[in-house]
Amino acid sequence: MLGILAEHGFEIVENEEDADVIIVNTCTFIDSAKNESIECILELSQYKNGGNCKALIVTGCMAQRYKEQILSEMPEVDAVIGTNEYDKIADVIKELDNDKTDLLWCGAGNPDEQNLPRIRTTPSYTAYLKIAEGCDNHCTYCVIPSIRGMYKSRMIEDIVSEAERLAEDGVRELVVIAQDTTAYGKDIYGEYHLPELLKKLCAVNGVDWIRVHYCYPELVSDELIEVFKTEPKLCNYFDIPIQHSSDTILKKMGRHTNKAQIVGLIERIRREIPDAVIRTSLIVGFPGETEEDFENLCDFVRKIRFERLGVFAYSREEDTPAYSFDNQIDDEEKERRRDLIMMIQSEIAEEQNTEKIGSVVRVLVEDKDEIIKSYYGRTYADSEEIDGKVFFKSDRRLTPGEFVNVRVEQAMEYDLFGAECDACE
Repeated sequence: MLGILAEHGFEIVENEEDADVIIVNTCTFIDSAKNESIECILELSQYKNGGNCKALIVTGCMAQRYKEQILSEMPEVDAVIGTNEYDKIADVIKELDNDKTDLLWCGAGNPDEQNLPRIRTTPSYTAYLKIAEGCDNHCTYCVIPSIRGMYKSRMIEDIVSEAERLAEDGVRELVVIAQDTTAYGKDIYGEYHLPELLKKLCAVNGVDWIRVHYCYPELVSDELIEVFKTEPKLCNYFDIPIQHSSDTILKKMGRHTNKAQIVGLIERIRREIPDAVIRTSLIVGFPGETEEDFENLCDFVRKIRFERLGVFAYSREEDTPAYSFDNQIDDEEKERRRDLIMMIQSEIAEEQNTEKIGSVVRVLVEDKDEIIKSYYGRTYADSEEIDGKVFFKSDRRLTPGEFVNVRVEQAMEYDLFGAECDACE
C-alpha cells in the first residue's frame, strides 16, 4: 500500500499529527490482536478532531472479517478495505477526496504482487518475502482460511526476482513467510517446491541469511532438511508450530500430526543439523484440555527443551468449529497454564544461554543503544522482534547490517552480552 501511494504522488509522513489520511492495518487472529487493533483505531481517530486528518481508513484481516460492524459501530472510520483489495488504496482515497464516505472495499480481488511497487518498513538490511497467501489446513481454532482464502503460491520466478531487487537495495537477510511455507508450490506445480525455491533464493548475490517461518511439521521432509543442512545461507532456524503434545487435543484441533511424529521430526532435525534451533508455538486451554493433558504438555516441554517457544492462551473465535466445542476453559485457568509453560521455558532458555558463555557467535548488527553505550544485534538463532538480542561492546564504529563476531561473557534468559572479537574460534 505504501508503494502504491508513493507511486500515485502521495507523501508519506512519519507522524500521525501531520497526516491528512491515516491507515490502520489490522489483525484479527486472536482476541488480543482484535483489541489492539480497535484501541489503535480509536487512538488515531483523535487526529480527526483538531488535527490534519480528514480520513481514517481501516485495512487488513479485521477489516475483512468485521467490515459491516466497523462501519456501523465506529463512525470515526471513513473506509474499510479487505485483504484482497488493498491494491485499490489510492482509488479509495481519491473517492474520499470527492466527499464520499463509508466506503466498503472487501471483494474477492487478487492483487498481482509481482507488479506492485513496494516500500519496506523493516530495517534496510532485513526484508520479509511472502511466497504464498491463504491456507488450506482448516485448523478448528483458526479463522485465517475464511479471511485469507485458499492457499495460493507465487511463481518461483516472481519470488526470486523480488529477492534480487531486495538484494540490490541492500537487504542482507530475507525472512521467507506464508501462512504455511511448507505447502509452497503444491497448488501451481502439483508438488511441494519449498526446497527448490530455497535453493534458488540461496543463489541470489548479496543475501547472507535466509530465514524461514511457519513450517508445518507434517511437511518438513528429508529433502527440506537436507537443503537446510547443505545451504550455508539458510539459517538453521526451524520455525515449526506444533500447538500441543496430546494426541487427543491435536486431533480436536484438526492438526495432521501426533506426538510420536513430532518427536521423531525433532530428533531427525537435531541429528542431521546439530546446531539447529527449533522455535515452536503452543496453545493452552483448548476446549477439553484436561489437567492431565496439560501436565503432559509441561513434561513434553521439559523433555524436548525447545530453543525458542511461544505460548498462546486459546482464543475462542466465532466462525470456527472450536467455538462451539464442549468443555470450554475459563480465561483465568488458560492464563495460569500459559504462565506456567512460559516459566518452564524461561528456565530452559536461561540454561541454554548460560552454556554459550565463552563461545563466539556471529551477529547481525542492528543498532547502538546510546544510553548503555552498547551495540546490539541478532544471531542466526534469533528472528527480528520475536527472539532475543546480543548486546556487545566494540572499539570501532559499526554500521547496521554488517556482521561481526562477538564473544559471549554474560547471559540472561533471552539475551546475551559480550564484546566484539577478531575471529571465530
